[in-house]
Amino acid sequence: MSGVWVFSNGVYRLNPQAESSDGKQGSSSKKKVLVHLPTGKVVSSYSSLEQILTGLGWERYYEGDPDLFQFHKPPSIDLISLPWEFSKFCSIHMYDIVVKNPNIFHVRDM
Repeated sequence: MSGVWVFSNGVYRLNPQAESSDGKQGSSSKKKVLVHLPTGKVVSSYSSLEQILTGLGWERYYEGDPDLFQFHKPPSIDLISLPWEFSKFCSIHMYDIVVKNPNIFHVRDM
């Protein structure tokens, strides 16, 4: 899914027609990384991500699809679902984490 995420009327939406800052339509082809802002470190594995999320009150959720790595934050209904293989972890998953953990994570171009 290429495009630009737009926040409008309280909702994040993908706007594939928007131009990126370099003037090209859609998002750049640069690889994205998830950065933990308090430490400034790039999240490079699910074990490091799990450690950070559990410290923020998230719990592993085991009652879903066995092909997903999931976290739930009680008492909310928030659920983070990630592909089982970290190699398939992409910017859509990263932005889901950022939206559900404001001021803790940021997505950057590598």
